[in-house]
Amino acid sequence: MSHRLRLAALVLGVAAVALVVLVTVSRSPEKVRDAVNGTGAWAPVLFVLIAAGLSSAFFPYQLLAAASGLLFGTAGGTPITIAALMLAAVTQFSLARHGGRAAVDELSGPRIRTWQDRIERGGFLAVLYARIAPLSPFVVINYVSGLTRLGLGTFALATLIPVIPRGFAYTALGGHLDNLNSPEAIAAFAVLAAMGVAGAFLAWNGAGRPPPRKIWRAIRSWRSTGRPSAGGPDL
Repeated sequence: MSHRLRLAALVLGVAAVALVVLVTVSRSPEKVRDAVNGTGAWAPVLFVLIAAGLSSAFFPYQLLAAASGLLFGTAGGTPITIAALMLAAVTQFSLARHGGRAAVDELSGPRIRTWQDRIERGGFLAVLYARIAPLSPFVVINYVSGLTRLGLGTFALATLIPVIPRGFAYTALGGHLDNLNSPEAIAAFAVLAAMGVAGAFLAWNGAGRPPPRKIWRAIRSWRSTGRPSAGGPDL
């Protein structure tokens, strides 16, 4: 099979599975929980496999983590959620890498090559910043990263670091939907808020704007002298 046909098969296959999941699987943590509940000692393994499969079909990872919290609780569900999300990320990365990267390299023009080179140079930080950014599309990042020359180990590590706090947060919220004033739920909101602030800060810097520390220095300099100093914000 040619590279182009392999890429087309990947895109159509993922789209078809995503459509089936969208039509047949309810967007409900309770439904995901019920699919695994009652399987005994195999429940964690089955959940990880089912969650990774659903994620590959663009099922929201937040709902999967919430289902883990409902089924296993915060303490037991958090490592299971992390395992499921990491398996999903590596699976989607590998599907794109083996199914589409060669075709992308073959078809890519100067713009796509520039984009690939930028991700490859950024490597770990490029994926990490994308993961931390608010409302970052988990599945899209996985598939797109597989189309670059980024190493799997680098991708996995940059994914794991933000997955740990987010996995805890959504698992804790799922396990305490009936009591959002619980310590676990409050901690989850705090984690999500902190990651949102961190993501906004990284987006600010990534857009070429000076970091807040330099802005405050410039303001203080302007107040003391009545005008910005010759050195500008870098004082």
